[in-house]
Amino acid sequence: MRTRLLPLLIILLAGVLLALGFPLAASQAAAEQQRVVVDRIDDTARFAALAQFVTEPSDASERRATLRDELDRYQELYGIRAGVFYRDGRAMASAPGGWRVPDEGEGARAFAEALAGRRSHDPGQVWPWQRARIAVASPVIRDGDVAAVVFTDSPTGQMRSRIVRSWLPIAAGEAAAMLLAVGAALRLTGWVLRPVRTLDRAAHEIATGEMKSRVAASGGPPELRRLARSFNEMADNVEEVLEQQRAFVADASHQLRNPLSALLLRIELLGLELPEGNEEFASVQAEGKRLARVLDDLLDLALAEHAAADLRLTDVAEVAAERVEAWRPVAERKGVTLASAGQSAVTGWADPVALSSALDAVVDNAVKFTPEGEGVTVTVAPEGEWVTVTVADGGPGLSDSELERVGDRFWRSGRHQNVSGSGLGLSITRALLSAGGAGLAFARGEPHGLRVVITVPRNEPGGAAD
Repeated sequence: MRTRLLPLLIILLAGVLLALGFPLAASQAAAEQQRVVVDRIDDTARFAALAQFVTEPSDASERRATLRDELDRYQELYGIRAGVFYRDGRAMASAPGGWRVPDEGEGARAFAEALAGRRSHDPGQVWPWQRARIAVASPVIRDGDVAAVVFTDSPTGQMRSRIVRSWLPIAAGEAAAMLLAVGAALRLTGWVLRPVRTLDRAAHEIATGEMKSRVAASGGPPELRRLARSFNEMADNVEEVLEQQRAFVADASHQLRNPLSALLLRIELLGLELPEGNEEFASVQAEGKRLARVLDDLLDLALAEHAAADLRLTDVAEVAAERVEAWRPVAERKGVTLASAGQSAVTGWADPVALSSALDAVVDNAVKFTPEGEGVTVTVAPEGEWVTVTVADGGPGLSDSELERVGDRFWRSGRHQNVSGSGLGLSITRALLSAGGAGLAFARGEPHGLRVVITVPRNEPGGAAD
């Protein structure tokens, strides 16, 4: 969201600054050009006053010489072409000599306006990237009529340079304002999105089983503060419902255990009066024992989801090796090879009891579904910030659709319904591992079988890296 919100704010702020900067720059350019035009108007008025006393084109008096000298000095000093022209376009005096009024363009229009008895209009705005000239014309009035026209044609190089220099402070101010605007946008987006990030982190923690996670409803916009309060209320309600569910499962399992134990005892007493090998009796007894295992697993699952993990720095390889040795006699009785592989010592942060219980469930499951003559391998290896314990068996494995469901409560593959179990073992394993920040994943084995991967963090959750 930050990558979308921040550019939008920067674009809006840049638009506001440009909307203020462009008119200011245009007014600076217009003021500079107006100053030049006013100077040219003053110059043409002075030359018109001198030209009033030059009566005829053939007049070679001192006044004409004075006018010509003034125009020459003016052109030499300022580089501006200037001249006084009769109505028919002949030059009374001009500098440089031989210069004539343009036949078209801005200069021709200014000359025509002056012949009509009025000063020429202000020329169009000249921008720094335009190599234009400024033409100004004023009429020479004698006896109430236009006798001649004073015409100046000014280069704009210096004026355009001054415009650029006047724009530099504006550009610097715009750049500084833009930097401040970007800083303000960063602070604003951080202020707005900080509660969102907190909500996202808390939602992820709750999704991973940390039901105590909450957010502080004290920062950010009012709408997000209300959202934070609503989130906390929702989390409280979810935690309460889950706690009631766990309590119900635990209480129901505990309350059913005693009657079921008594029922199993009566079934065994009843079996003493039946012929040995009675199939109906054996079926009833097996179902009763299966129900007892389901109740025990339900109680274990409720306790696993409720209990807090006792995290400590643990030698994961040592724990795995102990569980392999403990399960090796069971595997040998079934004709299955159980072996260890990988590193002999690698530490991670885990609850040793929970990790041992999880390994017992996974190894038991692997040995149970591995046929005689095949093997089960437990491999411990460090991978970045995690320690992985991979239990690979030589069983039939699972299909892609079955891999998506493995670990769900009470789920069992249709191909393994004849194998004893409640379908809760891997669910209990996942709950035990999640409480300590560990994980459980499943994948296909090569060339067949199932790979169960337990991941344990190498660094203390919530602490600094070692």
